[in-house]
Amino acid sequence: MPHVLLIEDDASVRDGMELVLRRHGYGVETAATGEEALALLAGERGAPVELAVLDLMLPGMDGFEVCRRIRARTATLPIIMLTARGDDRDIVTGLEAGADDYVVKPVTAPVLEARIRAALRRAEPFPGGASGASGAGTGTGAGRADHGDRTDHGGLVIDRAGLTVTKRGTPIALPPTELRVLLELSAAPGRVLTREQLLASVWDHTFLGDSRLVDAAVGRLRAKIEDVPARPRYVQTVRGFGYRFGPW
Repeated sequence: MPHVLLIEDDASVRDGMELVLRRHGYGVETAATGEEALALLAGERGAPVELAVLDLMLPGMDGFEVCRRIRARTATLPIIMLTARGDDRDIVTGLEAGADDYVVKPVTAPVLEARIRAALRRAEPFPGGASGASGAGTGTGAGRADHGDRTDHGGLVIDRAGLTVTKRGTPIALPPTELRVLLELSAAPGRVLTREQLLASVWDHTFLGDSRLVDAAVGRLRAKIEDVPARPRYVQTVRGFGYRFGPW
């Protein structure tokens, strides 16, 4: 039974969402403030939390700071933001802080549960290693890692079986979403993947997706693997189309 941490200051919203999640078979811990949530994660009594649903508009420490602090502690915990305003700046800031996905309140039970299921699937290990679903068997083949291979892309080493990334010998900790973006792009170096393709393969968004999820994840990925993120060598933007993997 997946265990979810629900961080929401509005008691009526929190109680309603908790009821929905429990009915769908989730274990639920709740927190009314960011401080309470961080203290709970630090002590983590009982079953470990596998996903956080985080309201951005919290009293005291806001959701953006809570997200940053959770990310400073762990790269692997999926975080879904809740925002009441749907403000573009809030969404972008939250994604840049490390959130994996977001939903705009009021959110229906089916949408929230679908986003949670998709986020938990992204956090699962790849069965038998990672082969890169969207690019495997296609593209130029230059610098491509086959199933189970450990490939050096100009100093960036991607181990698709061990699901590890190192740069010049230094391990790079990537959250599941960013790791999956890298694995998808690097499966076929030189091949352009659209944002829609990445949304479908990484976020499992078969419904109407949001390209900001892709752009934010790419931005966070570049900050970790590129020497100069503003002049990326590995993850290149192909204007008007999407992204492709180098190095170039």
